[in-house]
Amino acid sequence: MNKYRVEAKTHRLATPTQVRVSIFLIVILTISAVFVAVPQSILAKINLSIPFFSRFYTHLGLDLQGGTHLVYQADLGNIAPSERDSALEGARDVIDRRVNSLGVAEPVVQTSHQAGNSRIIIELAGVLDVNQAIKKIGETPLLEFMETGTATTTKPTSEQISAVEEKNKAQEQAANDIIKRLQKGEIFEELAKQYSEDPGSKDNGGDLDWIGRGIFTPLFEKAIFDEMKPGDLRPAPLQTEFGYHVIKKLEERTTDTGAKEIHAAHILFRTESLNQDTGPIWINTSLSGKNLKRAEVTFTSRVGAPEVSLTFDSEGAKLFEDITRRNVNKPVGIFLDGSAISTPNVNTVITGGQAVITGNFSLEEAKTLAQRLNAGALPVPISLLSQQTVGPSLGRDSLDKSVFAGAIGFLLVALFMIFLYRLPGILAVLALCLYALITVSLFQIIPVTLTLAGVAGFILSIGMAVDANVLIFERVKEEIRKGQNFTNAVETGFTRAWSSIRDSNVSSLITCIILYWFGSSIIRGFAVTLALGIAVSMFSAITVTRTYLRIVIRSQALQKTWLFGVKASHQTHA
Repeated sequence: MNKYRVEAKTHRLATPTQVRVSIFLIVILTISAVFVAVPQSILAKINLSIPFFSRFYTHLGLDLQGGTHLVYQADLGNIAPSERDSALEGARDVIDRRVNSLGVAEPVVQTSHQAGNSRIIIELAGVLDVNQAIKKIGETPLLEFMETGTATTTKPTSEQISAVEEKNKAQEQAANDIIKRLQKGEIFEELAKQYSEDPGSKDNGGDLDWIGRGIFTPLFEKAIFDEMKPGDLRPAPLQTEFGYHVIKKLEERTTDTGAKEIHAAHILFRTESLNQDTGPIWINTSLSGKNLKRAEVTFTSRVGAPEVSLTFDSEGAKLFEDITRRNVNKPVGIFLDGSAISTPNVNTVITGGQAVITGNFSLEEAKTLAQRLNAGALPVPISLLSQQTVGPSLGRDSLDKSVFAGAIGFLLVALFMIFLYRLPGILAVLALCLYALITVSLFQIIPVTLTLAGVAGFILSIGMAVDANVLIFERVKEEIRKGQNFTNAVETGFTRAWSSIRDSNVSSLITCIILYWFGSSIIRGFAVTLALGIAVSMFSAITVTRTYLRIVIRSQALQKTWLFGVKASHQTHA
């Protein structure tokens, strides 16, 4: 028996100062955990509420709180195979920024590849209006930059030709009527707002701002640059490929470089082409919303009309420069959600990564467009595949059942520990209470979104915390049976149990890391709560329970073998 006693002496005993420091830290930790984990509404009833801690609360997932589950299909058909993964991740990041910018709490946005289908899965806890959720996601714009291909033509029928000619004559007559009204003194701006069919200038009273050569068609430029004087109203409509123009030349000036600029206004009456030209074929380019760095509202220099200025990243700037170089004196189309919002002609190569979207924008529309683009322009089109709503009553029912299951599990574990280990079991239950407070506090501070799977991980970690205590207490009982005094038995028991506890918990943590790395959002929630629970359980068993035991064994009245679950007949005396 002396062998055991000599061996026990090799384990360093805790000094009274160390015990007091441990007690102080545990008390501080307990108080802090109570203020974080316990709802402030409950603490307020006993005048213990502190405003600082009101920022912490339990974040509930979709299955516990209720909310909306959406699955979108991503169309990667026009994306090179080598770039599809990055494009899908780009779309995921855009949607994630989108729902975050709109204040949706704890969104989960992830991608999935199944049988060749690329999908984006979105979980919005607390959003119960599925139509509202779809609108929030669907408003994210798809921004594309296109260049023209070869136009196609079809031969019109005689009926089509007659209809077009009749309509065009009516448009010419309407333009002549407007000129007569202007000659009688009516206001150009008011008539332009009422009759012009040019959406880019209609709301500005037909004002085209200051322009240089190379912006408009040759016939239009010849009229305003060479034929008309400032203040002139063209006496007859000018016909171009766009229709009949009623033109008024307002001013002219010479720039510092010697170039001539004209300030003019027009009223457009659109016509149709007898050639039945279907228009240009727009071909997509490599430049898209993923290259957008910033969008902001700016205003034209003359009339202050709102427009949206775009700034590209370094890759986008190079792509835009290449596009403009290929399309000098040709139009480039800016498409938003598949619709052309601007098709400006390229006059020269544009460097620096800047572009402007002009159109019939009100200030509010321009702001909204800029906000949507800044929130994220989707690099790939998406379509809604499925939708599901979890009602708040179902979520509340799941939460209540989870809490009830956790309480029953904790109670059974507590009874088991007290029955089997008695005094150490009671101390272990107290340590488990602190363990639960600390773990819930960490869930709120990090924060961790609790789902049903996460609650399961938390409850499982309670069992693992008990497992550590079982190993320790069995070691302590062995030392007591060998005749060790209670102080040495406790220290030796903890020391010998540590290696087993460490190895088992490290292997469990490795499993949690693997689950988190490769699992879906549900599996990740389980892995996170289990990993946190394991880490806290090690602290609870090794530090908290050990400190409690060091305190109680100082009392001679509590140094009874039966209080440690050891029968006196089983104790070996030296």
